Amino acid sequence: MPQPIRRILFIMFDQLRWDYLSCAGHPHLQTPHIDALAARGVRFTRAYCQSPVCGASRMSTYTGRYVHSHGAAYNGYPLKVGELTLGDHLRRIGMDSWLVGKTHMRADAEGMARLGLAPDSVIGARVAECGFDIFTRDDGLWAEGPDGFYDSRRSPYNEYLKAQGYDGENPWASHANAGVDEDGQIASGWFMRHADRPANIREEDSETPWLTARAMDFIEQAQAPWLCHLSYIKPHWPYIVPAPYHAMYGPEHVPPAVRDARERQNPHPIFGAFQANAIGRAFSRDEVREKVIPAYMGLIKQCDDQMGRLIGRLEETGRMGDTMIVLTSDHGDYLGDHWLGEKDLFHEPSVKVPLIVYDPRPEADATRGGTCDALVEQIDLAASFIDAAGGAVPDHIVEGRSLLPFLHGEVPEDWRDFAVSEYDYATSPMAAKLGVAPRDARLFMVADKRWKFIHAEGGFRPMLFDMESDPQELHDLGDSAEHGEVIAMMQERLARWGRRMSQRTTRSDAEILAGRGGSDRRGILLGVYDEGECDPEVTAKYRGTAGQRFDL
Repeated sequence: MPQPIRRILFIMFDQLRWDYLSCAGHPHLQTPHIDALAARGVRFTRAYCQSPVCGASRMSTYTGRYVHSHGAAYNGYPLKVGELTLGDHLRRIGMDSWLVGKTHMRADAEGMARLGLAPDSVIGARVAECGFDIFTRDDGLWAEGPDGFYDSRRSPYNEYLKAQGYDGENPWASHANAGVDEDGQIASGWFMRHADRPANIREEDSETPWLTARAMDFIEQAQAPWLCHLSYIKPHWPYIVPAPYHAMYGPEHVPPAVRDARERQNPHPIFGAFQANAIGRAFSRDEVREKVIPAYMGLIKQCDDQMGRLIGRLEETGRMGDTMIVLTSDHGDYLGDHWLGEKDLFHEPSVKVPLIVYDPRPEADATRGGTCDALVEQIDLAASFIDAAGGAVPDHIVEGRSLLPFLHGEVPEDWRDFAVSEYDYATSPMAAKLGVAPRDARLFMVADKRWKFIHAEGGFRPMLFDMESDPQELHDLGDSAEHGEVIAMMQERLARWGRRMSQRTTRSDAEILAGRGGSDRRGILLGVYDEGECDPEVTAKYRGTAGQRFDL
């Protein structure tokens, strides 16, 4: 058996597309430091998030459970009290779990109050922070409008910027995510026409280097065993980046949009509604893509350089040899593909994520630098971390499966033949436009290595793509009579997945099996007619001379 891992560095970028890395084949963007990590580990080429939106995706990753199970289906939906998280599982086997960066966690304040959990207690703080102990939490969205801040919590990043001499009440908005125009006015990154300007901040003070520094501070002082979740906000919007990264790429480096005019001709109603929203309309314009994508690439280039800085420190201090490193993203970014922006739906640019796993142990030597095309879900990470730390994965709670066999040159038995992702669009203007009730505004993706099927509640037809003949997902076959058998197969898979055991989380299969047949030894004798039908040992308490007799 491999020796347990004592340090796990779990790196998550926000909104990083799987194909915007040079190791994944991007034609212009070079990411040598991330590529070097892939050369030392395994790159998984078919990894899917469990929901293509920040909050729900992360809650699945941190619990190891599908959205269907934990219920935190969209940004701002609390993860209910009682859901076990990665930190809970790791602490049981002696490993601390720390956060540096973003979770998008919304605490179940009502549930905590009902149970008397004080937010400033150790247990209450962990429940409120998705199971992590907090070294630095910063969700990186310090936007402010007429009704106040999007995130009203304390901003440690803004406090850092003010300490560095940046002026204003919200230097996140006025410096880190804004440039300066020709008249000396704020050129906010919220307006995408400014995406080619340099952010008005020293590069070393911008968000990505700041979080990298905080992670290095954590590593320097931490006593193993630990998991550190280093969770970056970038390359998430606002799309603006400091010099010199703002000028590294231009319109000539923007890949052609993956889209077809036929996608706009009688599209699936939900697909059409998302195409028609403000984000879809914006990213359908070439001028938007030519401004945004070079900045997006610059943000990724900065992220890669920070990976070089971080991994270099691990090597200098001798920690590279005993630290597992996992690098992924919570979801992707359409960037105009399929006439869409942002994420939300299930085309590959949105739902597929990069995933690189480096295991320093000798058992992983044979697979270094390789790729794995197994169908992987992000809930597999929680199981992998528990396994790597030497624990037994509680598979009645954690619905993912450990990836360690793949790293060690083995093929796990009965690996999944399809992956599932979900999306709840109940709060969106699209649900209102379509007249869909909140309970019905839900989508489910079922994908195997050839077919991708999307079921839409609310009486809509399905969507279907043949990933073999149409890898760019341009032709929806959901209303094709010729594909009725495929649609039926995928519907059956979704129904089978929906019937899985997912809510019996307080009793494991092993406990149930161990308890079978034991009730007679505790005096419960059902269906017995005569004492001779039972082992005398179990009937001993019910035999013998009677006590005082009462005749009525």
